[in-house]
Amino acid sequence: MSLTGKAAIVTGGDSGIGHAISVALGAAGAAVTVNFHKDEAAAAATVAEIAKAGGTARVQQGDVSSVADVQHLVDETVEAYGRLDVLVNNAGMETRTSVLDTTERQFDLVMGIDLKSAFFGVQCAARQMIAQGGGGHIINISSIHEDWPMPGNAPYCCAKGGMRMLTRTAGVELAQHGIFVLGVAPGAVDTLIDAATFADPVLNKKLHEAIPLGRVAEPAEIARLVAWLASDESSFATATTYVVDGGMMQASIGL
Repeated sequence: MSLTGKAAIVTGGDSGIGHAISVALGAAGAAVTVNFHKDEAAAAATVAEIAKAGGTARVQQGDVSSVADVQHLVDETVEAYGRLDVLVNNAGMETRTSVLDTTERQFDLVMGIDLKSAFFGVQCAARQMIAQGGGGHIINISSIHEDWPMPGNAPYCCAKGGMRMLTRTAGVELAQHGIFVLGVAPGAVDTLIDAATFADPVLNKKLHEAIPLGRVAEPAEIARLVAWLASDESSFATATTYVVDGGMMQASIGL
């Protein structure tokens, strides 16, 4: 598997799954733009890790809920690397609020970062890929909650459900241009977003018991799949989501 000669963007590439994806793409030979919103030091550390391993990477700040910032992210990457071959829509957040408790601001915030950014990321990247020729790969980092209810986290589930259909619809529309659109839906992953669950002995035990493999994923396990999907090895895969959850969705109700 090689991404040599490819240029990639990872939104929210400074931490968690995004950091691991950035490193994996760089290790496979891609020149990577590591996008961040607020934590420049973390993004710089990600770039340094890629460079130390012999890869090429750059940092770019941007609020992906802004279409102008998404377009700027694409334009600056093309300016730096000459083209864009891979976009990973990874940036995301959640409010852990229910249908009854969610405010308009909370809803708009989650939708803006989790779904709007992915939609216009697909649009901006696809336009560039069509203009330059040669196709490309767009990978949306979703969640098992695109399909599996999570009571108490309603806006997040709505956003990820939208990402599921974005992946399918865009994958069908863009296939004629040689652009592959794919989703990756992780289950529980060892990142800061679930730190509160891991810190609570009762919730942590309940979570691990709900996963047939008996453990949560490491970010690198998600990243390796993304790197494969971004390569020419995944030559007949598009308009679908790959679930990586240790069997969790098949074994229990939503937590």
